[in-house]
Amino acid sequence: MTRTSRAVAAALGVAATAGLGAFAYGAAVERKRYTLRTATVPVLPPGAADIRVLHLSDLHMAPWQRDKQAWVRALARFDPHLIVDTGDNLGHRDGLRGVQAALDVFHGVPGVYVNGSNDYFGPTFKNPLRYFMGPSKHAHEAERLDTAALESYFASLGWQGLNNAAATVEIDGTIIDFFGVDDPHRHFDRLDRIPGALDELREEDDRGPRLTVGVAHAPYQYVLNSFVTHGAELIFAGHTHGGQVCVPGYGALVTNCDIPRRQVKGLSLWRHGFHSAFLNVSAGLGTSIYAPVRFACPPEASLLTLTARSR
Repeated sequence: MTRTSRAVAAALGVAATAGLGAFAYGAAVERKRYTLRTATVPVLPPGAADIRVLHLSDLHMAPWQRDKQAWVRALARFDPHLIVDTGDNLGHRDGLRGVQAALDVFHGVPGVYVNGSNDYFGPTFKNPLRYFMGPSKHAHEAERLDTAALESYFASLGWQGLNNAAATVEIDGTIIDFFGVDDPHRHFDRLDRIPGALDELREEDDRGPRLTVGVAHAPYQYVLNSFVTHGAELIFAGHTHGGQVCVPGYGALVTNCDIPRRQVKGLSLWRHGFHSAFLNVSAGLGTSIYAPVRFACPPEASLLTLTARSR
């Protein structure tokens, strides 16, 4: 072996060792480095009292994930006024047991939710390199999960479903009109139903002023554009996992939808035409059981404090 070939072999060995080390860290450490991200959003009518909103997303829960369940339960200490759940709660055929263990403590706290594809179908192995070719494809052999049981459980907590629907919640005198769609990643969304659902809400309750909030699992641009057009002032979404595996100083490599990488997680402003809305995309709390790794992108929940606008 020549000196050059020995140098190349050594470099490849160092790279392989670093890669294995990064994977081990991402799987054993970062995947469980649960983080609460906080932000203040000035969207409420002038004079309104602050509202604390806990945004949960992408739990991908398996029944044995007791550390994640305990961490979510502990979020009750922040005494949220409202919970927004943007889907992909299930990560196993028996995932509902883990979801219940995590969320029972929030019984009686007002909430809204939409479903993600993993609330309908169990996880399957996917080649991670395919994510660089665009949003993930659907596995036809995926196991069908008990979505009805999950939705029944959410109803028992007092949460309202927003799958192609709208609902009103009143928090400390502030009226919030929510609307949402079923999972856009699976093309279950029906944006055409939103205007009628909102009109019906406001015919039944014409009190004002009020806040309008859009909720979706996957933040595809056509969904966000439609939400802003229909008057959303704040939008919640998940699905992206924040990229899940990121490069420090560069960020997400993939988004699993068509949202710009710079908005793959966190609070930003979404603009469409002459309209805009605050957009909170959660990096989520879980991963598929077939891809249990995160790097430079810890699992997260969000606690947003909604405050009054200046005018």
